[in-house]
Amino acid sequence: MSSQSLRCSFCSVESSDDVPLIAGANGYICESCVHLANDVIANWMRQRSFNELKDDLSTPVEIKAKLDDYVIGQELAKETLSVAVYNHYKRLIHIRNINDVEISKSNVLMLGSSGTGKTLLAKTLAAIVGVPFVIVDATSLTQAGYIGDDVETILVRLLDVADGDIKQAECGIIYIDEIDKLARVIDNGNRDASGEGVQQALLKIVEGNTIKIPDVKKENETITINTNNILFIAGGAFSGIEDCIAAKTNIGFNAELKTEKKISADQIQPDYLSKFGLIPEFIGRFPITTVLDSLDEAALVRILTEPRNALVRQYQKLFAYEDVELEYTPEALKAIAAKALTYGTGARSLRSIQEQLLRHCMFELPSKRENVIRCIVDEDAVNGVGEVKLIESHLSIIAASKNQMGKKN
Repeated sequence: MSSQSLRCSFCSVESSDDVPLIAGANGYICESCVHLANDVIANWMRQRSFNELKDDLSTPVEIKAKLDDYVIGQELAKETLSVAVYNHYKRLIHIRNINDVEISKSNVLMLGSSGTGKTLLAKTLAAIVGVPFVIVDATSLTQAGYIGDDVETILVRLLDVADGDIKQAECGIIYIDEIDKLARVIDNGNRDASGEGVQQALLKIVEGNTIKIPDVKKENETITINTNNILFIAGGAFSGIEDCIAAKTNIGFNAELKTEKKISADQIQPDYLSKFGLIPEFIGRFPITTVLDSLDEAALVRILTEPRNALVRQYQKLFAYEDVELEYTPEALKAIAAKALTYGTGARSLRSIQEQLLRHCMFELPSKRENVIRCIVDEDAVNGVGEVKLIESHLSIIAASKNQMGKKN
């Protein structure tokens, strides 16, 4: 049989110099069918991994309810993220074959001042879904060839969190923090070239590609990872974007020249993000945008007390290990929240205030004050004009009195 009469056993294409065939025991296959088979097998392998999510994937309402246990307020952001995560993993679960309608993934961009809960939301979402999760600081990333972390190191870290399981890593979540720092505009109105370069470098992994990364276990070898099904969530304070919005909206003779401090998600249009300094290609890879509200005193008090892992509960647990009850007066909680507001870092400052407030008690109680059974934090203690009140047990007070009387006699 001549080579010209050979045909692919799958698509019947005829062999030629441009279309070589691979011979098998009972047939032949062309290069196009090899690639097609490879895609089909890859979908099968991904489907096996996603089947593990199928039974445990919560509805958007259930996801938000779980977020409510850990994040106070931010109702719009929690609803937006719940829908985005549900749709993303539903898309992966229902992958059948390459001929189906392909649903593009929807990465999420979060805007909110420091300490409003952006990182906590992303981290909690990953825990709810049960997928590998990493946090990356955008300011540490550089273009290839520059000192710093290449964008590919993000995938190396994700694979490490997944214990080397590529299939698990390929359905993980990556949170890129401080993304607004890559959009910095320098004084003359031009974009910071280094930040724009990192945005360009991030495009190839954010949009979904097959990326080669170093194999940390085998020197000078690489591993291939597909980012098409990795959900990217980016967050930043975007301080000053209000001015971009005001400059766009306050146009005309009768326009009111003022800058609205509180912005909403529907105000964040792509051209505002572009004016702020993000390149259009990068903006297009994050079609879902949500805005987190700034925290006021009431919200900070709720953060101190209501979440499952609230700071007040954490410190009460620490004191309970020493058989000591820790109590906060309502006025003390308000004073802590008011002090946190002056720091301008949102909920992040609540822990440092607590550490400073309770440091002396935590130093002495384990060894020097074994008779203390209760500590009361009041407003004066928070404001530095008083101290945390230490209440001793009734029996220890009686014993101390008898001891003093014995010495006098």
